[in-house]
Amino acid sequence: MLIAIISLSILGAALGLFLGVAARRLAVEGNPLVAEIQDILPGSQCGQCGYPGCAGAAQALADGSAPITLCPPGGRAVVQLLAAKLGVEANLSDVEESVPKVAEVKEEICIGCTRCFKVCPTDAIMGAAQQLHSVFREACTACGKCEEVCPTESIKLQPIPVTVQSWYWQKPPMKEAA
Repeated sequence: MLIAIISLSILGAALGLFLGVAARRLAVEGNPLVAEIQDILPGSQCGQCGYPGCAGAAQALADGSAPITLCPPGGRAVVQLLAAKLGVEANLSDVEESVPKVAEVKEEICIGCTRCFKVCPTDAIMGAAQQLHSVFREACTACGKCEEVCPTESIKLQPIPVTVQSWYWQKPPMKEAA
């Protein structure tokens, strides 16, 4: 038994060392611009931009195949930061400034069809067939996919109510340098 433990430990250490060396030698350098753009994006991984997550959106922005106004949750602030990073003009007229929202289910008209939680990218909806569904507010990114597929229109995106826990002080506007 002791021989088996020692031999497996040596084998595990040798394979771990081999994998560590291989990871360093075969590492592929990524585009540093993609990492910088991904740091600017909100990181909600909601898919509202049409890409599977913020990494895909950052790659598309770095390639120049996506407009800088692609991130609805980011709003005007993210568009301005992306424009400054990529050195392009920002057309803020297309960007809607919205308040944070969360999906809510009207229980009296929910039929339990399960369409909503099948399309939810963050698994924020809980429910079963022919049962009422509910939304985990902490996991909801307000992407609106559940609202689109609901046949009874029982899911609506509602603004997050301001409470002591969710209230924050607005930053004062920056003064222009004279």
